[in-house]
Amino acid sequence: MLKKILAITGKPGLFRLISNGKNMLIIESLVTGKRQPAYARDKVMSLGDISIYTTEGDVPLPEVLESVSKKAEGKPVDIKAFPYDEDIRAYFEEILPAFDKERVYTSDIKKLLSWYNILIGAGITEFVAPAEENGTEETAE
Repeated sequence: MLKKILAITGKPGLFRLISNGKNMLIIESLVTGKRQPAYARDKVMSLGDISIYTTEGDVPLPEVLESVSKKAEGKPVDIKAFPYDEDIRAYFEEILPAFDKERVYTSDIKKLLSWYNILIGAGITEFVAPAEENGTEETAE
């Protein structure tokens, strides 16, 4: 579901993959809708490939975003409502109780919540594909 949504180091916000070019990608900002190139030198990460550290292993980002959506009832999260690091970490612990408190930084949590807000603002409300929830892959016959 989130494989075509990209985070690019050095560029604020999230981007939708439009097409592949020679040595570059054509991307579109989820916030502004402007299209631009992303070159081979840019560090590009698909949201579908990111995981959050927990004490029991890693949890894929789409599953975490789904949990955030349930906690926030599908509405954006007001990050500024958490004035202290302890507050935002306590909120995140309600979402993902087993997150690794030493390897997941407060800045990571803020980035995840801001990504969630961008996705909600862009009309993306489904984070986990139905086949991924069941742990089964659908096959076309």
